[in-house]
Formats: sequence, C-alpha cells, structure tokens
Amino acid sequence: MFSRIKEDIKSVFDRDPAARNTLEVLLNYPGMHAIWFHRLSHKFWKAEWKFIARCLSTFSRWLTGVEIHPGATLGRRFFIDHGMGVVIGETAEIGDDCTLYHGVTLGGTSWNAGKRHPTLGNNVVIGAGAQVLGPIYIGDGSKVGSNSVVVKDLPVNSTAVGIPARVVNVKQSETEKSEREKVAKKYGFDAYAVSADNPDPVAKAIGRLLDHIHLMDNKVTDLCKEVNQLGGDVCQQALPELRVGEFVEDEKEAAKRRESVVASFDPEI
Repeated sequence: MFSRIKEDIKSVFDRDPAARNTLEVLLNYPGMHAIWFHRLSHKFWKAEWKFIARCLSTFSRWLTGVEIHPGATLGRRFFIDHGMGVVIGETAEIGDDCTLYHGVTLGGTSWNAGKRHPTLGNNVVIGAGAQVLGPIYIGDGSKVGSNSVVVKDLPVNSTAVGIPARVVNVKQSETEKSEREKVAKKYGFDAYAVSADNPDPVAKAIGRLLDHIHLMDNKVTDLCKEVNQLGGDVCQQALPELRVGEFVEDEKEAAKRRESVVASFDPEI
C-alpha cells in the first residue's frame, strides 16, 4: 500500500510543477485523497460489501469534491489535478498514467445495466470540463480538449476537441501547408488560423474548403488556357475579390469603435 502511495506522489511531481514537497501533496491534493479513498471502497465493493463501499465513496465525495463510484477501475499513477467536480461512473475503466482535470465526467448514456461508461487507455489526458460519455474507448496517448464532449471512440495518440468532439491532429506535408497558406491569403482568411495543426474543427473545415478551392482554381485556369489557345475568348474577366471583412467586422473598424467608447468614458461616474 505504501509503495503505491509513494508512486502516486512521484506521479504528482512529474505532472504538476506547483507541487513543492511530499508533505504538501499528502495534505493538499484532494484528487489524490479521492483516489486513495477509492482504493479502499473498491476493495469493499469487490468483497460484496457494497453498502459500506458506497458510504465510503459518498464520504470521499463530501471531503474532496470528487465522485468516484466504488465499482470503477483505476490504473496506476492516475492523477486528478484540482479535483473538484470530477465524476467517474461505475463501469469506467482508466489505464495507467492517465490525468484528469477538474470538472471532467466519465459518464454513461444509458440506464441499462452492464458496461455503460468509458474506457481510457494508458497516458490519456482529459482537459477541464470535458465530458466523455458512453461505453467508448479512448486510445493510448490521446488528449481531449477542455469542455469537449466525446461520444465516439478515439484512436491512439489522437487529439479531440469540440462538441461533439472531433479528432484534429491530422498531419500535413510542408508543400500542402505552404499551398494552403497562399490560398488563405488570397481569399482573406490568413488571419483566421486555417493551418492543419489548429485545434478548432471549424477552422479545419475552412482549411479543407480552401484546399478544394485552390485545386479548382488551378483546373479552371488550365482549362481557360487550353480554350484560348484553340481560339476561344474566355476567362478574361478577373474574379471579384473575396474578403472575410465583408462578413466579419473588420479588425481596424472594431479597434476604432473601442477607442471611441474609451474616449467617451467619464471617470467621475
């Protein structure tokens, strides 16, 4: 038991730069207290002393702000940072070296008995406020962004964000990245972060649209050249410029408006 506690404390130092010494971790990390209480309540649960297990779990929730059902299975070196508001359901399974931040829910989507909570692989990180729901599997090394809602399996070493969460860490070659940046500037999207490593699924979708537009532009240009070489007279008129500012408030105008509001502010009010 004491060797596991020492292992837990070491894992805190590995993942939380705010931890200064062992005594501080022992006394001031409610996430760790909740895990230690759960180990005891889980033993009672396995021994079919389920009423005592639930009572101990409820006491732990009152003391730490973390609710872990005694039936849940937790791996080694599991760490709950800050702790408050974390909920881990009965059939949840968590692998080794996982990290959960405050407000995370590993919940179910059904009232039916049986497996209804998530399974986390090893080295998984779930950001603050994220909801991982249903009997799904989160692959080893995966990360879930804060306030995301995950309802489908995630592959190994993936990063998911959004509601519902989508995988966003799609690799892109340097050539593809350069071409996307060019067409983004052409259409006025360069300030809206459409790079492949952007964690916003909407920006990723815009990026894919830009890839499609770029390819279509090249094909139409080649077609126009061939038609003109055959004696035609097409594609002479330049396309109208498309700027995001037509749809979204221009940053300069917004800055001017903010300055006028500040200038009209009366400090004596």
